[in-house]
Amino acid sequence: MTMANAATRQVRVFVALCDNKTQGIQPVGAKIGDGDVPDDNLYWGCTDGFGSYFTHGGNWKVVKSERDLSHQIMRKLILKHSKEDVELTAFAYRGSEIHRCIEDFQAAAVEGKSDLVAYIGHNGLMDFELKAPVAAQDNKTEVMVLCCMSEGYFGQRLRDAGCRPMLMTRQLMYPGSFILSAALEAWIHDKKREDIRAVAGQSYAKNQKISVQAATGVFATAREIAGAKTDTPLGR
Repeated sequence: MTMANAATRQVRVFVALCDNKTQGIQPVGAKIGDGDVPDDNLYWGCTDGFGSYFTHGGNWKVVKSERDLSHQIMRKLILKHSKEDVELTAFAYRGSEIHRCIEDFQAAAVEGKSDLVAYIGHNGLMDFELKAPVAAQDNKTEVMVLCCMSEGYFGQRLRDAGCRPMLMTRQLMYPGSFILSAALEAWIHDKKREDIRAVAGQSYAKNQKISVQAATGVFATAREIAGAKTDTPLGR
């Protein structure tokens, strides 16, 4: 595991609010699909949204909450894990600013200041082109990308920039924050990629009421996200 800060592991989460008007998505309800209203939004304010899921009980405690930092960033949360020495900072971006959200996610993933960087939202790379990130020297930041088919769109560009994907997807899916919560617990305890995939699958199966096998199939295998070309055994 990378250790950007030996005292406290640092996690950054970038959330692009769901937006019916500006994103190439299958439209959802008007209220939860309004990318200008975080507190009602599917990916932030709803039960499975980051801002609700991570602040209502569980293993995370709110250290600081900020609103309307800029036109792009509508919410910011700083959380501390209740049992482990991990700090998490999350940003909610206006839905129409998804381009900027993904751009900032990529920048955080290559600057080498965080141990793990995650993205939640629509796969904007299906809709627009974005310059691939350039790695900082010795970058080994671990990343998770929870959007539809993220391995095919984000995987190689992140690996080329020195990042280590820990959880990616290979099917259309619903990026509820319960997935990230389960995956983070496994990551915090230094589990391997395939173990992280397994707990993500179990979490998704429970939420979607489908089989664990089908749910696990939503997520790319450890070998796929490592970009392995041979049968050489994988490390973490």
